[in-house]
Amino acid sequence: MSKENLVGARQAKNDEFYTQFVDIEKEMNAYLEYDEKVFRDKVVLLPCDDPEWSNFTRYFAQNFERLGLKRLISTSYAPNSKPQSAFLNPTLFELEDPQYDEVKSAANGKIFILDRDVNGDHKIDVDDLQWKYLDGDGDFRSDEITALRDEADVIVTNPPFSLFRPFLAWIVEAGKQFAIIGNMNAVTYKEVFPLIKENKLWLGVTRTGVGFMYFEVPVNTPTKQGQKIENAKLLQTIGNSAWFTNIEHGRRHQPLALMTEAENVKFSKHKQIKVNGYQKYDNYDAIEVPAVDAIPSDFPGIMGVPITFLGKYNPDQFEILGMCENSDLYGLKTRIYTSAECKNAYLNKFGKPGTYDLNASGVIVANEIFEKVYQRILIRHRKVTK
Repeated sequence: MSKENLVGARQAKNDEFYTQFVDIEKEMNAYLEYDEKVFRDKVVLLPCDDPEWSNFTRYFAQNFERLGLKRLISTSYAPNSKPQSAFLNPTLFELEDPQYDEVKSAANGKIFILDRDVNGDHKIDVDDLQWKYLDGDGDFRSDEITALRDEADVIVTNPPFSLFRPFLAWIVEAGKQFAIIGNMNAVTYKEVFPLIKENKLWLGVTRTGVGFMYFEVPVNTPTKQGQKIENAKLLQTIGNSAWFTNIEHGRRHQPLALMTEAENVKFSKHKQIKVNGYQKYDNYDAIEVPAVDAIPSDFPGIMGVPITFLGKYNPDQFEILGMCENSDLYGLKTRIYTSAECKNAYLNKFGKPGTYDLNASGVIVANEIFEKVYQRILIRHRKVTK
């Protein structure tokens, strides 16, 4: 999905994007490959689910014993509290249960719990899920769901896109392990980037450039690029989606294989480097690196790299120092442009009056023309290699 479509989804509060089983399994397997006991004796909470059709609930319930879970808790948001949904009708699972209540079905969320063999078949799986209506609508910010958060060890879910920032803050304040899905652009949020810098949050395995995730969406979703029908379901790809987590996985400790600065200038596939080498910013004591594979292995100073670097970030190999941004939050700017300089830069670049917000990014100067680069993260090697 394009950035414009994501913005539209947020504005319309269209948060109905249901994660596929294969993408959940792929991500959890990465954590299990690194530590097979990562979920052992843990209480796992899925706080933004619709458990009857949720693949999150299905995955953890089916693998309850293999993962060694202590307890699985899954909660849903009341249909009446959702701005729009194609899944408002109760399922047969709910309708045929003696506790079904037509009023509560619309106004209350539901909670599903799995922690023991209920049906006597000597195993704990999806058939042993027990449910009831919540007292409230299931909003994660409620006292009811917050109490479940405090009981949990690990939180896994695909939260509403429109509520990603408060949802992440809700998790972080409780100090829980988590794996949640969000927009890749969230790495630049002021609530998110400091956590990445401090090594308290990182990207998971399935993300932009590694494998697009397709989400099930309501059948009445407007036609958009990146949709397909599969098994009678409407799926929508969100090209810049990513998992955000603080659970270790092996891929984040794989070092990047890099060439030296001289080798890049000679052999790089990036024309900008072969022609101009590595240009220095006018407003940071750092060089511009336009692609992750072009990071020079032997450069000892600060480098500005694309945000896609975070998908390859190895904290043993690199140190994150900050980000090119307007407020100089990390004390790395060497120059702050005046309003007059920004207006003059616009005139020189576009040949008409305007303002060019040079302070919002790294700036390169060529032939006296000021050029802003895309969003950059400022890094340096922990140890340079020749």
